[in-house]
Amino acid sequence: MNTIFEKRAELKRKMRNRERMFAGWVSYSHPSITETFARAGFDFIAIDMEHATISLAEAQRIIAASQSEGVPCIPRPVSHSDDYLKPLMESGSDGMLVQMVNTPEQVENLIKLLKYPPVGRRTYGVNRAQAYGFDFDQYIQSWNETSTFMIQVESIEAVENIEKLLAFDEIDGVMVGPYDISGSLGVPGQTSHPLVIEASKKVIAACEKFGKSCGTQVSDTTPESVQALFDLGYTYAIMGSDLFVLWKWAEKMQGLMNSMR
Repeated sequence: MNTIFEKRAELKRKMRNRERMFAGWVSYSHPSITETFARAGFDFIAIDMEHATISLAEAQRIIAASQSEGVPCIPRPVSHSDDYLKPLMESGSDGMLVQMVNTPEQVENLIKLLKYPPVGRRTYGVNRAQAYGFDFDQYIQSWNETSTFMIQVESIEAVENIEKLLAFDEIDGVMVGPYDISGSLGVPGQTSHPLVIEASKKVIAACEKFGKSCGTQVSDTTPESVQALFDLGYTYAIMGSDLFVLWKWAEKMQGLMNSMR
């Protein structure tokens, strides 16, 4: 079996087994950043296309850079539209992380777009995902069983619907978005607010009940902050991002320069 197919299947297995995992997160488009991150040995790398300006063409190069180091790549598109989902899958992504999923109806529609018949209605084509034809049969025969489908829970509506959302077997994992949850609860930015923690715990408990992986992003990646995440019941941690790394370094340099002027 091709290494890409093996890695894709391994990621889905880890998700379903709720194994402890670590992920990288890229918001900048240059593939060198992804290659550098991938050498660290993350279980997967996610591409932020919701809050970043990464294009579909740039995403394909990021996916290739990640996979070249043996690390699966999961994009987060800006929309639920097939206009974004299909090109990312055809570019060779190992699955999809879909933002702001709130209702069972949205999950049903996403499954139709993400999976081949008879599960969904994804159309058949030839591009990078199928190795430009060389791996066509292997790809279309294995995609439904090996691709990873993750949803982002980031509203109180999604929290209240969480068991209905996770009842779909096709969902492999959840990413909790505490910032948007805090906003929907009327305490924007207060990610440590008791209401936000309570909502997060409800999602974590539901993921355990339904056998789904559950994680979130840690902006300040210290051993203590990451351990606190696992102590809360999460099964994977997204270890900051390229943007956070550069921001914190620049902030530190700003302080250093100001102190020496």
